Amino acid sequence: MKPAALLILSILVPAPPPVAADDLLVFAAASLTEVLRELGTSYEKAHADRIAFNFGASSDLARQIAAGAPADAFYSADVARMEELEQAGLVDRRERRNILSNVLVIVVPRDAKISISEPSDLKSLGTIALANPEAVPAGIYAKTYLGSLGLWAALKDKVVPTLDVRAALAAVEAEHAEAGIVYATDAAASKKVRVAFRVPREQGPLIVYTLAPLERSTKPATRAFVGFLASRGAAATYERYGFIVLPAE
Repeated sequence: MKPAALLILSILVPAPPPVAADDLLVFAAASLTEVLRELGTSYEKAHADRIAFNFGASSDLARQIAAGAPADAFYSADVARMEELEQAGLVDRRERRNILSNVLVIVVPRDAKISISEPSDLKSLGTIALANPEAVPAGIYAKTYLGSLGLWAALKDKVVPTLDVRAALAAVEAEHAEAGIVYATDAAASKKVRVAFRVPREQGPLIVYTLAPLERSTKPATRAFVGFLASRGAAATYERYGFIVLPAE
């Protein structure tokens, strides 16, 4: 075909329309803050979509979603909060994926002289920061663990309940609490605390992070981004932050 004919053809045939971009809002557990920000940036570099996060206690996020908050996906630090939304018809169980696990650690201020060789040593302290043990997954896990050791009754009056696990970590960092129980990944993100005791995974509660798109979100990018967060490509990033990647179901 002659160059002139090609020019005429390019004028007559319109270019394909640009791919529409979606704005996604993902509600996610506070302990996922750093890793999801990195994964969100990676996804945006390869797609036109824009990703925003609302981080907080999974219990609070689930309540917001149930009340109609405009989330597209939910990444919970426990299965119970996700199941509440499933029972309300907001999440399809078939789309839910259990992605990660974690372990609990006891942390103290970095320069504190406190020595904790076993959980019972917490009885000698005056204050222990936990995410709210009546509602927030990290606090519920910690309460369950201490209860399994017969320590909860002796320690419950020492507990300083906080909004979420990052607030518990912050309380120890600022020395407002002598110790705290948080996820290992939270401790790894802080330079102001040190791990005094790591709960062996086989002795602690089963910690499961579960992810699902919300039924109300009809954006094509919602399922695509959820798939990306559950992909093998994302697994290496999770592991670099200290999370335990669960086998694909």
